[in-house]
Amino acid sequence: MSLHIREDISNALARDPAARSRLEIFLAYPGLHAIWGHRMAHWLWTHNFKLVARVWSNWTRTATGIEIHPGAVIGRRFFIDHGMGVVIGETSVIGDDVMMYHDVTLGARSYKKGKRHPTIGNNVIIGAGARVIGDVTIGAGAVLGANTLVTKDVAERAQLDSSEFFVI
Repeated sequence: MSLHIREDISNALARDPAARSRLEIFLAYPGLHAIWGHRMAHWLWTHNFKLVARVWSNWTRTATGIEIHPGAVIGRRFFIDHGMGVVIGETSVIGDDVMMYHDVTLGARSYKKGKRHPTIGNNVIIGAGARVIGDVTIGAGAVLGANTLVTKDVAERAQLDSSEFFVI
């Protein structure tokens, strides 16, 4: 299991203009702490230590305000900025180089077993308060504006602004 801590810190330094040092990021960025906690929980989940994974995940949520189910699959250089209130469901899949802001939900629309949460492509930006609900795919390079509600697939490089329309 690799936590990719150095890579994540470099990514945060590049993406966040308020970041002043690698030490500050390491010590004071709950979005990264949540991702590192998730990587440990996901390893436990995939190695059939499900209860321990859930307990670890809940501890991480308590410490950071960010809830990531240990079953979610998350790519590299994922960055959650101002992460309070983020919820990422069990069957979510997130690609590489995704940036997400606070109060985002990747949620389900049904109680069925199997895939029921979103798949987020590489290089996607998800604005504050966005809701991506159901087994939908957000194409690579898409930008979801703040407070956007998405319940259908979004094309690659699409730019959705909640003040213009909602995808329902």
